[in-house]
Amino acid sequence: MRGIGKRFPGVVALDDVSLEVYTGEVVALIGENGAGKSTLMKILGGVYQPDAGEVLIGGRRATIGGVSDAIGLGVGFIHQELNVLDNLDVAGNVFLGREPRKGGFLVDRAKMKQDSEVYLRRLGLDVTGDTPLARLSIAQQQLVEIAKALSQNARILIMDEPTSSLTLSETERLIEVVKDLRAQGVSVIYISHRLGEVKELADRVVALRDGRNAGTLAREEISHDRMVRMMVGRELSNFYVHPEGGGGGVVFEVQNLRTRRYPQHPVSFAARRGEILGFAGLVGAGRSEVAQAIFGVEPPLPGAVLALEGEPVSVRSPQDAIARGIYLVPEDRRRSGLILEEVIRKNISLPSLRRFSSAWLVRQDDERKAAADYAKRLNVKAPSVEARAGNLSGGNQQKVVLAKWLARDPRVLIFDEPTRGIDVGAKAEIYDLMRRLAEQGVGVIMISSDMEEILGVSDRVAVMHEGRLTGVLERAEFSEEAVMRLAVGHGDGDGDGGGH
Repeated sequence: MRGIGKRFPGVVALDDVSLEVYTGEVVALIGENGAGKSTLMKILGGVYQPDAGEVLIGGRRATIGGVSDAIGLGVGFIHQELNVLDNLDVAGNVFLGREPRKGGFLVDRAKMKQDSEVYLRRLGLDVTGDTPLARLSIAQQQLVEIAKALSQNARILIMDEPTSSLTLSETERLIEVVKDLRAQGVSVIYISHRLGEVKELADRVVALRDGRNAGTLAREEISHDRMVRMMVGRELSNFYVHPEGGGGGVVFEVQNLRTRRYPQHPVSFAARRGEILGFAGLVGAGRSEVAQAIFGVEPPLPGAVLALEGEPVSVRSPQDAIARGIYLVPEDRRRSGLILEEVIRKNISLPSLRRFSSAWLVRQDDERKAAADYAKRLNVKAPSVEARAGNLSGGNQQKVVLAKWLARDPRVLIFDEPTRGIDVGAKAEIYDLMRRLAEQGVGVIMISSDMEEILGVSDRVAVMHEGRLTGVLERAEFSEEAVMRLAVGHGDGDGDGGGH
């Protein structure tokens, strides 16, 4: 891709951007949200037409007037939001719109099943072509998407945030698949905010910043710090900051908390003043269920004791939790943390409406002033607080969720996957905010499936396996091996981390 330019009304999305990919090479395309990565790939994938520049495939200028042209030229696009139909079987998804026919009329089901299984085996996916897609995990559905691209003779495979919804083991499997594809001569353009994956996989790294090329790193030059520097244009030397000494006294304590999913495993732990308590574990370990029980979404079963600053509190609903200063930043911010159709102002003020109301009427000037103040404090990038929340980037949406709770002076703040799908610059801002809240005496609990984040941000790590708290690691004990040992159930098994 040479000299690509693309404008939208009022925005220059791409300005003279170039990208080269060689046969059998993994090129990581990195950059903050809004840097132009998706726009560039949508031009290669035929979704957008460039305003300037040219695309060459195999040394020849390519005319890509639409998605079908891109597919015909060997370009496959695996989107972050999977493009599969769960009412069809696997073979039906692989050959969707290209079903083999018998006599030019009837779909040849046997051939479609047989041909699809060739690609499934190539990817190491142990299912048959007639398996209903709805039975597959997200990771398996993603491999079906890749099988579809390979069945279209894809020579260039674009993968946009392919591991954002995968477990650790599923991520490792996908990385092996990408390596196998590279060995088979397929070129892969890999877009990810997870820099650890990029470092493991990429033969080269290309960074975009503000719609322009920001630099390239060869394989031997790739490091976390250099990638960050290219993306944000500045040093993030304080990406992970830890205070001197350990945490202070206990801010929030949980004893014998049992969830509806894992009623047989009571969980106990304590969050200390001045620390970030991380919660690690494989998907399905029960971490989110504990968070939702504390917040009252699914109240804990009888026998649980919650204490704030040593005083017992009862939480049977989110209203109870909010009244006591216990807040949850949910994993799915779009579905559970925001009203996307509403403006930033209303999202920030929603839990605090009584503060801005008189005689059942909202004082919009006060509401707007407070919302603008918190949006400014958190560096929410938007034209104004009257912009729709649904139009913001993932990082800015997360900041709006945080703003609504900060406006209520939290005592305990639980972050569930706080930086999923967020660029490195916004991550640094959220980590800094978490650290400042902890230093101010707020009980900060962070649930994360990102190992680098868990080890980098946490002061202690509580690890769960199938509903049990299998151990709590102090900072001096941190390692990927130590966390994974507990995450697969090789802990002491007593379920009591309160004393650690």
